[in-house]
Amino acid sequence: MLTALTIAGSDSGGGAGIQADLKTFAAHRVHGVSAIAALTAQHTRGVTAVHVPDVAFLRAQIDACFDDFRIGAVKLGMLATAEVIHAVADALETYRPPFVVLDPVMVATSGAKLLADDALDALRTRLLPLATLVTPNLPEAELLLGAPITDIAGMHTAAHALRTRGARAVLLKGGHLASGDAVVDVFVDDDNVREIAHQRLPLEAHGTGCTLASAIAANLCRAYTLTGACVAAANYVHAALLGGYRPGRSEIVVLDHFGAAPRG
Repeated sequence: MLTALTIAGSDSGGGAGIQADLKTFAAHRVHGVSAIAALTAQHTRGVTAVHVPDVAFLRAQIDACFDDFRIGAVKLGMLATAEVIHAVADALETYRPPFVVLDPVMVATSGAKLLADDALDALRTRLLPLATLVTPNLPEAELLLGAPITDIAGMHTAAHALRTRGARAVLLKGGHLASGDAVVDVFVDDDNVREIAHQRLPLEAHGTGCTLASAIAANLCRAYTLTGACVAAANYVHAALLGGYRPGRSEIVVLDHFGAAPRG
């Protein structure tokens, strides 16, 4: 059985990060392993504390995973510092996994930037060139490019621009566009330009970006094409949102990872 590796942050509330990734891998019947790049104290209402483990220990986790498992795809999530990003890039250059799905976790739901400038530069220069696919939301793409994105035409322009920065393919998520009954994501690679649309749902959810990227990684392990992996993952996230629930004391929805599991 192929294995998917997530290198990301732990969410003590269980809705995002490593926890969402491993649930998503399991729902897709792919063995999941993890290297924890950050520990967060968080729940559905926010993050109260963050601890970043020593990078030598992070590298030890990654080495252990590659030493024993046949890694079919790597999903990257929260990498909080430039030192962490360089350590992860060094490991990827050593092991050269078949697929790397980069979810560039850089902007909080509140709009606050989560990465220092040196970490943002490291992400641009070290990780983008190693990524098979990068899956930014609009605020993250704006940070990477230094330019605003205000409509779907601008999303197409931005997706192509991100490819010139080194990523082989881009899935630009359109959920932050202010208007419209549909959420439109834009996929671009060497051969395809595609819009993936779903009905906008009247809810606020936690863990959608993590789940989308890990579902793509799982689909790549299952031999989907890159386009097919993205379309199937977007459909999975939409179904998981429809079945979402509120386990905490806020109105934030956590995805139903297993109720939305693909059949076959």
